[in-house]
Amino acid sequence: MATRRRNSDDDADMVLPPPAATLEGREDQLILAAYDLVEKRIARGDASAQETTHFLKAGSRFNRAQMDKLEHENEVLRARVKQMEQMASQEDLLEKALRAFKGYSGQVDPNEMGDGDDYQDIQ
Repeated sequence: MATRRRNSDDDADMVLPPPAATLEGREDQLILAAYDLVEKRIARGDASAQETTHFLKAGSRFNRAQMDKLEHENEVLRARVKQMEQMASQEDLLEKALRAFKGYSGQVDPNEMGDGDDYQDIQ
């Protein structure tokens, strides 16, 4: 088992701000603190192989290409969701318009149309 080294004077300079109000904010604070710590360890030359490998992978062209691909896929998914919401809204509007037209042409009993709100919803 590896022994834990004592903090050097450089590590004592790290002062964390007060905890954030939200869980996400707190997580962001801790991530930034961890990045700062690893950056200092890399600069001193005593970073672990795992820490060094993490940043080598994170900075690779392959990883950046994967991240770009994921961002574009997320944009496509957001656009699909928006399109589906718009289609549902258009279908609802079309259904109301058809009911109103049937009522105007006498194809539907006026009592079945309700209180006449269909016409007002179309405008």
